[in-house]
Amino acid sequence: MNNYETLYVLKPTLTDEETAANIAKIEDILVKNGAEILATNKMGMRRLAYPVQKNERGFYTIVYFKAAGNVIAELERNLKFNEEVIKYLTVKYTKKKEIAQFEKLVANANQVKEEPKVEETPATTEEVATTETTQA
Repeated sequence: MNNYETLYVLKPTLTDEETAANIAKIEDILVKNGAEILATNKMGMRRLAYPVQKNERGFYTIVYFKAAGNVIAELERNLKFNEEVIKYLTVKYTKKKEIAQFEKLVANANQVKEEPKVEETPATTEEVATTETTQA
């Protein structure tokens, strides 16, 4: 199995749910065809270098996976017929240096996904009252 990276850009007019559904659909295509998904990097909304289908922006997503060569034809066929995808690109990593870089990209994508989001809890009225009385 070879190492691949597929970058695709979704239309900016999609809702968060539609975007998530399209990403899941593309990952399902890969899994059904025997690919092993290593990481998915949702880069978010970004400005395009030039307008594509009258769109100035797009939602970028990168999928890193291992698969046989015939899976790519099926994936790109589905990307071509998906009206929500405005651009896509698949890169194959074969040389030792390329594979080392690929593994770093996968590790970075997984690290971004695993970082916990720090949520600040709002102070309760008792804590606010206690700090105000101690400061006075």
